[in-house]
Parts: sequence; C-alpha cells; structure tokens
Amino acid sequence: MFLAIVGIIILFVGSLVKRSPEPAGKFGGIITVIGGIIAVLGLGLSSVKVIDSGRVGVQVLFGKVQPDVLESGLHIVNPLVEVTNFDVRTQNYTMSAQHNEGDIAGDDAIRVLSSDGLEVTVDLTVLFNVRSNKAPFILQSIGPDYVNNIVRAVARTAIRDNAVNYAAVDLYSVKRQEFQDRINRTIAASFTKRGLELEQILIRNISLPSSVKASIESKINAEQEAQKMTFVLQKERQEADRKRVEAQGIADYQKILSTGLSDKQLQYESILAQKAIALSPNAKVIIIGNNKGTPILLSDK
Repeated sequence: MFLAIVGIIILFVGSLVKRSPEPAGKFGGIITVIGGIIAVLGLGLSSVKVIDSGRVGVQVLFGKVQPDVLESGLHIVNPLVEVTNFDVRTQNYTMSAQHNEGDIAGDDAIRVLSSDGLEVTVDLTVLFNVRSNKAPFILQSIGPDYVNNIVRAVARTAIRDNAVNYAAVDLYSVKRQEFQDRINRTIAASFTKRGLELEQILIRNISLPSSVKASIESKINAEQEAQKMTFVLQKERQEADRKRVEAQGIADYQKILSTGLSDKQLQYESILAQKAIALSPNAKVIIIGNNKGTPILLSDK
C-alpha cells in the first residue's frame, strides 16, 4: 500500500508540474505517467496477500475486523485492508525457575501457597493452539498479544487457585497427577471461551521448601530400611523352616532304619552284594566270613 501512496503523490506532483510555465511544464506529463504506473503497481501488490502454511489471516478495514478468515495460500483482497497473521499450529509457553528455559528470561516459575501454608514452586509448560475460525474474535477482543494476555495470565491463576486445595507433600508425590488434571480442566474451559484450544498441561517440576524436602527424604529412607528389615526377617524365617524340615527328615529316616531292618533282611542284602561282586569281570579273591560277618575282598591288583 505504501507504493500506491507514493504513486498518488507523484501523480499529484505531476499535475502541478503541468501547470508550471515552460520549460518545467513539459515534464509534467512524464511525471504523471510514472506516478500512475507506480500507483497501479502499488495497488496491485497490495491486493495480493500470501498466507504462509500453518497460519491464517484476519482482515481489518478502517479499524473494523472482518469475519472472514484467510487460510494459507494466495488471496486477492481489498488493497485498503490490513492483514494480521495468526499462527494456528501447536505453540508452547514455558514458565520455569531456570533462567534459560522459560519464555521470559530469569526465574519465571509460579510460586503458590499450599493448604498447609507452605510455598511451593511450580515449573509449567502449556501446549495450545489458536482455533482458526476464532482468530477474528481474538484480534477484536484480545489483540495479537494473546500469549501474555490470556495464556500466561490464565495458567498462573489456575495454578494458584487449585494449589490451595492440596498439601505441599501431596503435590510433590501422591496427588501430583490429580493436581495436573484439575488445572488442565480449569485452563481448558477458560481457553475455550477466548478462542484458544488447550492441548496439554505439563508440570515440569514441583519444588518444596528445603525443610519439607529433608523430612520427605528422611521418611522415604526410613520406609526403605523397614522394607529391608522385613525382607531379612522373612529370609531368616524361611531358612529356619528349611532346617526344621531337614532335621525332621533325618529323624524320620533314622526311625525307619531302626525299626524296619531285620537281620534276615540285612543277610539277604549282603548275598545280593556278593553275587554282584562275583559276576564282576574284574579278578578278585573273596573270603566269606561267618553268617554274621562281612565278606573281605582281596584283589590281585
């Protein structure tokens, strides 16, 4: 549009030069033609708008936001309109205590008070996108800086409003997911009213006061020691049961031997053993004792 304005100015200058006395007047026609060409070229270029991929355009004519949205691609529009681009892809906004991680330099973490009056520090990332059909509404009611005006403000408020319902230790451990789900619902409802869509809330870190953290670590260590001692006692009981069973088995075996073996049975077993030795291919000398004796084996080797 700037080029068209320059062309119109040159046209006006050319018309003035035409009215001037000679010899300057003869250049008026040339200046007018040049001004006309520049003005037409400027209007033509102003009428062509290219919207990049992943973006939409919102038209503003004399301060009034137009309801039609320009999708990505080439468009012919009124040369007098101004087009504001909106990114409709997934965006993220991070608030972190680390100086180089957040969208704002320095410590930008959210500090909240828990139900037990302790200060808890929360690092948060918000994943969201602009709903393309709501881009005109956002431009008209919020403005192009919707990240600071809506995303940042709503997320920080939701964290503070919901954290007061939980104790600091619960936020750090057992109820962390419940807390995340709760603020996710709160922020999603607020975003929807304002033309944004929440994709996900990511609680990156929750930091407790050092005294509380030390108490938690001490409790965890005590629980681990208790579990370890329970395991040791269980193992000792199992070993004692094993020895008890082993002793009972030996006692039962000895009892069976003392009551179940007779002299005739022992003599019969001895005859079987002698027969096996006699059938052995190895050379040997067998001296048989009396009926109650044990044979003496003499080998020739």
